[in-house]
Amino acid sequence: MIYNISTHPQTVVFEEEPQILSRVEVDAEIGCQSSDDYSLEMSQETTSNEDECQSPNISSIDKSELEINEEEHLTQQLSDANKSEMDVDCEQESQSPIGSSVDVMRSGISVKDEEDTFLVPKVGTEFESEDHAYRCYSRYAVLEGFSIRKDFVNKSRIDGAVISRRYTCYRQGYRPSKHNLNVRKPRQETRTGCLAHMTIARQPNGKFCVTHFETEHNHEFVTSSSAHLLPSQKRLTFAQAVEAELANNSGMDGVPKLGMGFESEDHAYEFYNAYAGRVGFSVRKDYVNRSKVNGAVASRRFTCFREGFRQKDKRGLNVKRPRKETRIGCLAQLVISRQPDGKYRVTHFEEKHNHELVAACRVRMLRSQKRSSVSQVFEGNALDSSKGQSKSTSEISCNSAGDCVDHGYDPVDYKSKLSSRRAREMREGEAGKIRQYFQSKKLKNPSFFYKMQLDAEDQITNIFWADAKMVVDYSDFGDVLCFDTTNRLNRDCRPFFPFIGVNHHKQMVIFGAALLYDETVDSFKWLFQTFLEAMSGKKPKTILSDEDAVLAEAIHSVIPEISHRVCVWHVYQSALKQLSHTFLGSPSFVNDLSSCFFDYEEEEGFIAAWKVMLDVHCLWENEWLHKMFENREQWAIAYRRDIFCADIKSAQLCEGFIANLRKHQKPDLDILSFFKHLGKVLNDWHYKELEANYEMNQHMPRLMGDVILLKRARDVYTPTIFDLFQQEYETCLNIVVNECIETETSFKYKVSIYGQQREYNVTYNLSDQKILCGCMKFEYVGVLCSHALKVLDYRNIKLLPSQYILKRWTRDARL
Repeated sequence: MIYNISTHPQTVVFEEEPQILSRVEVDAEIGCQSSDDYSLEMSQETTSNEDECQSPNISSIDKSELEINEEEHLTQQLSDANKSEMDVDCEQESQSPIGSSVDVMRSGISVKDEEDTFLVPKVGTEFESEDHAYRCYSRYAVLEGFSIRKDFVNKSRIDGAVISRRYTCYRQGYRPSKHNLNVRKPRQETRTGCLAHMTIARQPNGKFCVTHFETEHNHEFVTSSSAHLLPSQKRLTFAQAVEAELANNSGMDGVPKLGMGFESEDHAYEFYNAYAGRVGFSVRKDYVNRSKVNGAVASRRFTCFREGFRQKDKRGLNVKRPRKETRIGCLAQLVISRQPDGKYRVTHFEEKHNHELVAACRVRMLRSQKRSSVSQVFEGNALDSSKGQSKSTSEISCNSAGDCVDHGYDPVDYKSKLSSRRAREMREGEAGKIRQYFQSKKLKNPSFFYKMQLDAEDQITNIFWADAKMVVDYSDFGDVLCFDTTNRLNRDCRPFFPFIGVNHHKQMVIFGAALLYDETVDSFKWLFQTFLEAMSGKKPKTILSDEDAVLAEAIHSVIPEISHRVCVWHVYQSALKQLSHTFLGSPSFVNDLSSCFFDYEEEEGFIAAWKVMLDVHCLWENEWLHKMFENREQWAIAYRRDIFCADIKSAQLCEGFIANLRKHQKPDLDILSFFKHLGKVLNDWHYKELEANYEMNQHMPRLMGDVILLKRARDVYTPTIFDLFQQEYETCLNIVVNECIETETSFKYKVSIYGQQREYNVTYNLSDQKILCGCMKFEYVGVLCSHALKVLDYRNIKLLPSQYILKRWTRDARL
């Protein structure tokens, strides 16, 4: 006979879930009980459950579990007495776990004996006891992603035996609103009236059978990784709570997971640091909780190095070198706690960061990643010259194109052969070594480009090459090109001709290089045609080169529309050679000469400085200087400022580049040693850019004041360009507006630096909001001048117009 719930003498007892809800929730839930149902049986039932709930060991477990979920990072078995003894400082300490509480917990739920309970309930399923049914439904709930609650129980009025019981979703029903009145900290509403539940009834054989099973919920489920946070799962140990997830993700894919175990805290740190290295951030050991009994680590937190905020320096603004700000309150972290088995398990893992992560190529510069080998960063760019040197000279001593045949890719340009013999000779076997070296580079990376030109006798004469990094650099910063011909007049060096530019940090980058053993017009034409071919036809806007009629003819023949300027750095190098006898007798001459070439952006100042230099050093009769002054509009930075040159005067750094290579450019040295050293130099350049990118992403430049214009500019520009912009803004503070003339289409201003007579004309067009200054700094450098910034401020324009932000100078230049 099956008991009928509606006819059997019974009492209905609404129960709260002991050991699950917090003390506040228990009080609120009891408020939902009907007062008519208070009977002796109910009182006994409630009393027994309350006694069970108030067991000190179980309470300590639940409290510690709750505090872990609230990121207090205490161990799971921490008692209330031990919590009061916590000593918080740089290394927070707590009481060690209590073994007795663990034993109670494990004795309360014997998961190992209930393999058959981990199934999906359905109507008709039988259980040995009501606890057996509860554990099955609870495990089903954690797998689905919800929590359950013991809603009510029907008991016999005769012997108090349970006749039927209902387990509901924890979001069942609604919380009475009267309890929320005048509450300082009202609880969050969790109940949504969910109808999902399971009802069991006792059968004549003593077992309990599922009589009703509702699976539909009116809310979203939690994920499996956070299921252990559900109230009904807190009776389980942490390892048991995530057992299902770990079973499905037993493979170690390198990503931390809740419940993941480690033999020691050091193993956990190494694992998290390795994960951080792959993702792109640095790890810091934040704090540790230690046992006051034996000092053993009970729990520890590892955080992102940008966690928290640095306290203000007590010395205020009087610090000469203030530290750069790195902490921005990032919440990414990993928390581990020691378990009864001695292992450390992940109890909290926050994956999201509030900042950009570091690219893989720059990870080794992070503090916690510095044990990585430096060579790994440029492994893809490392020169493999050993293969080229493994063969004997006799095997690679071929000197003509016909002696070496590459069956996969033929880089020899037979269509553009020279009509004459090459002007400079190669060492015997050198052409073969060069070709073999480039073949090995091509096999290693198919994006590597090289091409060779033959002379009238089919001898390899001119060679051009560019690797994938050079091509990418040109696509980003190829608007201005500097063709370095420093070695063309030096017969003691190999004829090395690099194509150079500057990146968004104003650092030198190389777009390609050539070895030219012939320097005729046809050779230069072939070189520029080959360069454009390697760069997919993209043409530069401006090219700067040495003053040479042959070179100029070749450039205008291949790229007639380009703006061609004589590089001031090349002219300066020529001046040092021509006037070497002068600065030997006058140490100050070099400084005066350099100042004339690089320090004056205005015609008036340049001419005055030039005359002073001639007077001081008695050089009025020098013919070479006289000729240079006549051609000053071709090279002096005070002229032709409407041509964008990316402030290419910084290419004077080429002096160090060429000097670094010069000892390896001697013809009597092996060509492979030259290529190897060149590769190291270029890798150093790449590394400097990586360092600059890293510093740019981790540290913000210091502002001279709380100015909106500067704040926005700092967010956009690279630090180097922002410093240049901030200098212009600082200068504009001392500029006054002397006159303003309004027309129908524009405003014309005359401005000057306070106390100086020189005035600058600035025009602001109303139709397109363009601003033009007579100094033309923006047109030449790409950054607004102080005169234009003064007019913007005068017109109450507080943000830098987007049309005056060149992408090539921004943080996103490579995007």
